[in-house]
Amino acid sequence: MENTVKITAAEVNKLRQATGAGMMDCKKALVEAGGDFDKAIEVLRKKGQKVAEKRADRDSSEGAAVAKINADNTAGVAIVLGCETDFVGKNENFVKLANDLAEAALNFNTKEEFLASDFGGMTVADKLVEQTGVIGEKLDITAFEKLEAPFVGQYVHINKIAALVGLSANVDNADTLVKDLAMQVASMGATTLSYKDFDPAYVASETEARIAAIKKDNEELERLGKTLKNVPKYISMAQLTPEVLAQAEEDAKAELKAEGKPEQIWDRILPGKMERFISDNTTLDQEQCLLDQKFIKDEKKTVAEYVKTFGDVEVTGFKRATVG
Repeated sequence: MENTVKITAAEVNKLRQATGAGMMDCKKALVEAGGDFDKAIEVLRKKGQKVAEKRADRDSSEGAAVAKINADNTAGVAIVLGCETDFVGKNENFVKLANDLAEAALNFNTKEEFLASDFGGMTVADKLVEQTGVIGEKLDITAFEKLEAPFVGQYVHINKIAALVGLSANVDNADTLVKDLAMQVASMGATTLSYKDFDPAYVASETEARIAAIKKDNEELERLGKTLKNVPKYISMAQLTPEVLAQAEEDAKAELKAEGKPEQIWDRILPGKMERFISDNTTLDQEQCLLDQKFIKDEKKTVAEYVKTFGDVEVTGFKRATVG
């Protein structure tokens, strides 16, 4: 028997606003549900489940990274709403959903709590399933990072990288400082705050691997008659003990003496040589430690030196969420 339920445009639009599904999908769901709004939502959800099951093994490697900070700047969250294609990841409605989800995520400390929480009458996990059916691609929260501190700020790079940074105090111009630091985190990809956080075994194995790699490169450079790379003895400030630095200074003095430089001008030359020695032997810190990196807006300063220009404040932590 032909279904004679009359579905109005207003009812279709209401369902579309609630679910984000297309007009035809909404009309079909309402017809199937006999005009019952709640049943129509369930019809769409079941469709989403079927699509989600079919696409369960797909990779949500694209998407949108977003960050949100609470009203008093004491907590922030960075999430990635993942999808399968960049085309969907850039869609205006998809990005809006990512922002709405991030706003809700501010109230939770873990991804698991967030996925189980209410979002418009269903759990976040169910919303992702529903939208998988609407969009036709696997959706997932592929990154969830929460940060709390006396002052928290954020930076998002073209919805691909979201960064959070926490400060120990709300000092003058804290918003400028925290945005600059979050931009540093986003662009330079630090993994820890300071070289003091490194495990000695990690530094030792990384030193061995890096020296071996440089030596191998030098074999090829030598074969081509090109300038060889400097082979450092160390890669982190964690290795530059007072004894190591004292020996480096003695070696620098011996070089100056061999070069015939007058001893009375050594004091003017030694600081530069020691600075170069430290720079050459702390490459791991410069790559992975936020405070030890060169500040992207002024490479004459380290990030730590830039932070000091804002007075009595320290970086307490940072988080980074990336698409892919």
